[in-house]
Amino acid sequence: MDTSEFFAPARNTAEGGDTADTTTVAEAGDSASGGADVGTDDGVGQKELTEPASPVPSDKAIQAKAPRLPVWIDLLSPTKEEVLEVEERFGIEVPTREEMQEIELSSRLYEEDGALFLTVSVLNRAASDAPQTAAVTFILVKKTLITLRYADPVPFKTFIRRVNRSPSLANSAEVALFGLLEQIVDRLADVMEQAALDLEGLSDKVFANTEDRGIDRDHREILRQIGRAGNLSGKAKDSLLNLHRLGLFLSTQARFKKDAKARLKIISRDIVSITEHANFIANKVTFLLDATLGMISLEQNNIIKIFSVAAAAFLPPTLIASIYGMNFELMPELGWKFGYPVAIGLMILSAVLPLWYFKRKGWL
Repeated sequence: MDTSEFFAPARNTAEGGDTADTTTVAEAGDSASGGADVGTDDGVGQKELTEPASPVPSDKAIQAKAPRLPVWIDLLSPTKEEVLEVEERFGIEVPTREEMQEIELSSRLYEEDGALFLTVSVLNRAASDAPQTAAVTFILVKKTLITLRYADPVPFKTFIRRVNRSPSLANSAEVALFGLLEQIVDRLADVMEQAALDLEGLSDKVFANTEDRGIDRDHREILRQIGRAGNLSGKAKDSLLNLHRLGLFLSTQARFKKDAKARLKIISRDIVSITEHANFIANKVTFLLDATLGMISLEQNNIIKIFSVAAAAFLPPTLIASIYGMNFELMPELGWKFGYPVAIGLMILSAVLPLWYFKRKGWL
């Protein structure tokens, strides 16, 4: 389990605004993450980077410091205790792993007690031979984004590294949400581009000359690679479909301001363009699969044709040998001095003539 909390400027939960006393960009996790832990009002250990405190009016100097709410809580394979802690802390009911796998739209995208629950399928292990999709739930509650996941896709790793370098990328829950969505879409675009390049290489192999192909004359490796590309494009299209539905759902939410909806519109356009590219790749996969199976069928037909021609060519010699192998006493050729060489010559001639005829007709 790895749980991280990312803090923006400290917020006053009583007033719902940001305080100006401390600017903190922190990440907190289990003890294995290392670093000095500093206790806070919400009981979470953190590594702090603190700027000089801004002047505070004297009438607020005695005001008690309100507990801060993190901008983003990332739950990676959390335990039951951690899920219960988040539920009590924010007053929500976190979806179970089984509920995250449901395909009904009402189970994936809904609003409950002012909190938005968004579950999408994210492409995972795209570079392996067995790409997968992992369900990820985004929860927007109060001013905090909670991500619940049981896999570690590349977009999350990349975005976390970017946030650690530039904390402004997650200075609010909405910004963090859109940043993650953009990272997921960018990753899908990269995967589709690489898949298109791989298919171009496969196309060259499928339509190459038999002499140039060298090994893999049975096309097993080509079929395996085509199957992987088809599986990858299918997983990517599933993820894009989920992201498209999420975009439509978010566009109906009144809580997002004009800038957020403009950013969401750009993400939706990217999703549509990548979906079209994924459809192209799926069609390319179907074409290459049909072409490969056609090549295999042609090669098999050529092999069968060779056997058929060989059988037809060697049928007359076999007939002659069978006749003179019967050893009847009244066969005049048996006592003939030149009977044996003539029989051999007839068998050779009866084999050469059909082969010459087939060659002339272009059957060989």
